[in-house]
Amino acid sequence: TDGKIYNFVNKKSRNAYLMKKNPRKIAWTVLYRRKMKKGTEQDVSKKRTRKTTKFQRSIQGATLENILAKRNQKPEVRKAQREQEIRSQKEKLKAKKEAKQSTKKKTDTKAVRAAQKKISKSHTKSKPTRSGVMM
Repeated sequence: TDGKIYNFVNKKSRNAYLMKKNPRKIAWTVLYRRKMKKGTEQDVSKKRTRKTTKFQRSIQGATLENILAKRNQKPEVRKAQREQEIRSQKEKLKAKKEAKQSTKKKTDTKAVRAAQKKISKSHTKSKPTRSGVMM
């Protein structure tokens, strides 16, 4: 019907085809033997898959020993370290502020303040307006 030409090995297979027999159900055909796994080697076992394993390694800036040591620390010790670090940071900020204030006091003398007042007073004088003048 579809114009295909079939070449059969022998008359037996041709007649089976013409009777529309399913080759997977006929014991002597290749398809049956493949379906039922006949004649294949029994020694071939399944491929073994590798089981994934966890692997610990160091992160940038911290070695594996440091990471493990931190992990094994007790929470109280970790909390104390954190508080100490916060205290030291606050002290640094305080010292920085004090240094800034002391330099500000040195530059803020009475003469500088007086000069600033004179400058500000000279700029406050207004110019006469020309609203009444006609052109």
